[in-house]
Amino acid sequence: MEIDIVGESLKFMVLGMLIVFVFLVVLVQIMKLQAKIINKYFPEKAPAVPTQTTTQATDNAHHVAAIVAAISEFRKNKS
Repeated sequence: MEIDIVGESLKFMVLGMLIVFVFLVVLVQIMKLQAKIINKYFPEKAPAVPTQTTTQATDNAHHVAAIVAAISEFRKNKS
């Protein structure tokens, strides 16, 4: 009697694992199909490359000048 219970439990375990495995395989295939459909009708657009304006270049030049001035002042005070 106990052998039958162990055998039945092993059958249920294998059946449950097979059902989960089949479900996951089907889920992966559906997700791949969904990705293809979405990419077909809604393709990704390339992100626009921001151009550097003259104000940004001027700001960068001001930052560099401020850093150079600070370093030169620090070296003057150090000596």
